[in-house]
Amino acid sequence: MARRKSKKGGAPKPIWMFTFSDLVTVMLTFFVLVLSMASLDREYVQEIVTVFQQDTGFLTPKTAGRLPDEFVIIEDVLENPWEILEKEDRIKDLLFPEEELPPEISKSTLEENLEILMRPEGIALMMTGELLFPFAETRLQPQARQILDQVIPLVKAWPAPVNVAGYTDNIPGIHMDNYEFAAERAMAVMEYLLINDVKQQRLSVSAYGEHFPVGDNETEEGRARNRRVEILLKKTPDTYM
Repeated sequence: MARRKSKKGGAPKPIWMFTFSDLVTVMLTFFVLVLSMASLDREYVQEIVTVFQQDTGFLTPKTAGRLPDEFVIIEDVLENPWEILEKEDRIKDLLFPEEELPPEISKSTLEENLEILMRPEGIALMMTGELLFPFAETRLQPQARQILDQVIPLVKAWPAPVNVAGYTDNIPGIHMDNYEFAAERAMAVMEYLLINDVKQQRLSVSAYGEHFPVGDNETEEGRARNRRVEILLKKTPDTYM
C-alpha cells in the first residue's frame, strides 16, 4: 500500500522536534534570568541581607557595622559574656571619660555607683540613685543629666530596643510604695532620653520595686546598690519593632 505524501511535498517532521525546541526556549529563558540576577546591584543585595538579619535574630558581628566603632566593644561583650569582668573598666572609660565628668562627681564616685551587668536580654548600665537623684526624690539632679548625656549617643546608635527599669531597696516608702517610686525614677530617666531625641518607639519602661536586688538589703551599702536605675541594651529586636 503506497504511503500518502504530505500536502507540501516533503517528509513529515518528527513530533519530538517540537518538544526539543520548547526545551531550548526554556533553557534560553533560564540563562537570561540568571544573567539578569547576576547583574543586580550589590548594595541592594546587601540591604536585603541586612533587613533579613534585623528581622530574624540576635545581633552578630556582621551587624556590628551599624554601631560607631567606639561602641563595638559592647557588642563584643554580648557575643562573649564571660569577658564582661575584664572589659567593664574599658566600657566605663569609653562612655564616661574623666574629662567629661561633672565637677560634682569624681572618678571614684562614678566607679562606686556605676556597674555594667549582663542580663539574659542584653547588657545593662546600672546607675545608683545616689548618682542620679537627690535622696528620696524622683527628679534628676543636674549632674545626673550630664552623666546621661554620655550615654545618649550609645542609646541612639544601638540597633535594638532599650528598656529603662527602676528598682528600690526593701524599706517601705513613706509617701509612695516602692513600685510607684521605682516607676517615677525610671520615667524621669526615660523622659530625659526622649527630650534628647531618642525615638519613643525604641524605649520601654519597667518598675520592679524591691525585687531582683543586686546587693544585700541587710546592709546600708547593699541597700544603696539596690536603689538604682538600669538602662538595658537589648540584644534581640522586639517583634513589634
